[in-house]
Amino acid sequence: MAHDSKAHDAALYRHWMTLLAWMQDFAQERGLIFEKVADFPDYIYRMERAYDLPTTIMSASLNTSTGPLFVAAVSPRHTDLKGVSLRLMGGSKHWHLHADDAGLLEGKRPFTRQRLHVILEGALTGVGR
Repeated sequence: MAHDSKAHDAALYRHWMTLLAWMQDFAQERGLIFEKVADFPDYIYRMERAYDLPTTIMSASLNTSTGPLFVAAVSPRHTDLKGVSLRLMGGSKHWHLHADDAGLLEGKRPFTRQRLHVILEGALTGVGR
């Protein structure tokens, strides 16, 4: 079975943009701080070449007033097996998501806005907010 990596990569970065929007919405709803952590290396070092990914943000965090709560990152373009990683700060809980045409997947289960909210609400409860 042939795998169209260019189409798969485009889907991954499109879904990454959706995840970033969900994080920004949650931050606004709950009074958290959404912060870009890092740009893609090929954006930083592109010199005079055009940049064709839909965002420069490779990783972002949600922070409380006392520090980081949650970090999300997507693989850079040059890696072979691309995905999205999610990590709760101060613990060992993390998730690895992969792209499908319809969205990000947590294993075979769709990773939804509601799933992100459940994770983040649990983290906020854990830090006493």
